[in-house]
Amino acid sequence: MVARYIEAPVEKLEVSVYTVPTDFPEADGTLSWDSTTLILVKIHGGGKQGLGYSYGNKAAAVLIDSKFAATITGQDAMAIAGRWQAMVKAIRNQGRPGLSSMAMAAVDNALWDLKARLLDLPLVTLLGAVREGAPIYGSGGFTSYSPQQLQKQLSGWANEGIQAVKMKVGSCPEKDPERVQLAREAIGEEVALFVDGNGAYDRKQALALAESFAKCGVTWFEEPVSSDDLDGLRLLRDRGPAGMDIAAGEYGYDQYYFRHLLEAGAVDVLQADATRCAGITGFMRAGALCEAYGIPLSAHTAPSLHAHPVCALPHIRPLEYFHDHARIEAMFFDGFLSPVNGILKPDLSRPGLGLELREADAARYAV
Repeated sequence: MVARYIEAPVEKLEVSVYTVPTDFPEADGTLSWDSTTLILVKIHGGGKQGLGYSYGNKAAAVLIDSKFAATITGQDAMAIAGRWQAMVKAIRNQGRPGLSSMAMAAVDNALWDLKARLLDLPLVTLLGAVREGAPIYGSGGFTSYSPQQLQKQLSGWANEGIQAVKMKVGSCPEKDPERVQLAREAIGEEVALFVDGNGAYDRKQALALAESFAKCGVTWFEEPVSSDDLDGLRLLRDRGPAGMDIAAGEYGYDQYYFRHLLEAGAVDVLQADATRCAGITGFMRAGALCEAYGIPLSAHTAPSLHAHPVCALPHIRPLEYFHDHARIEAMFFDGFLSPVNGILKPDLSRPGLGLELREADAARYAV
């Protein structure tokens, strides 16, 4: 017996924007901020509603309303690849990198959620699970934190059973070795320690600091130089301390960018972000590229969104449990995933991403 195809034309798209103040002023090696903006999309079709989101600027909502709503309304919600390609064509004159891909991401993520709900499946089941849960690393340790705040946050994650933590460096390079040492003292010797320079260092500075960080057991150096400096990343990868992975890719918006990083041999770990690289569709394509090049993929931020696709990819490194996004997702969504012993497990009893917006809680932050 042949199963009946589910016809589900998109009936309506809604977009909303929320800006949430941080719980403390935050900074990394190249930027400081005091709020985070979430762009949320709801797509209706077939008697169901799909929910997706990205993080970025409120201008993404204008693009979604003006370009994507008409592009997908009336079209088959089940045919995500077709809807994705139609959105790529719609933004030809706006440019693919940056805001356009972040706006696309919110819509694509909502389409995946809707399709899984129409099939009454968890998204990980629809994508094809290869593992039950995704390992995470706690991510924060902002350069705006006092030494006491830094140690408290990182040791808190370690005490919860999270096996790796990441801190920001680069605002004051001369103080970074001391801060990294404080972090190591706080988490003990058994928890992996990662650092993220956000491109703040030049090549020789990054090489010197890599040697210093290695003395504290740092095993992951993210964006030691600008992620646009492929030769610099390759230099750090070739000449940095043994056992220290070079990671980059969070600012990748399309497959061409990811391919260039991989072709250049610039990273030991590629990072991709489904809120930036045009959604889960782009994220899974990045995973396919990684598999072809024999390089593992790590999901950047947005833990509740990434848990499902990460569990459907064969070669991964820990998912980033980013302080800002975990805090917002816990505030906004029923079904938010909390780590247990350092693992995020998709809830197989809930369809789609398993998230439901708490409208009343979110409303106070609406833009």
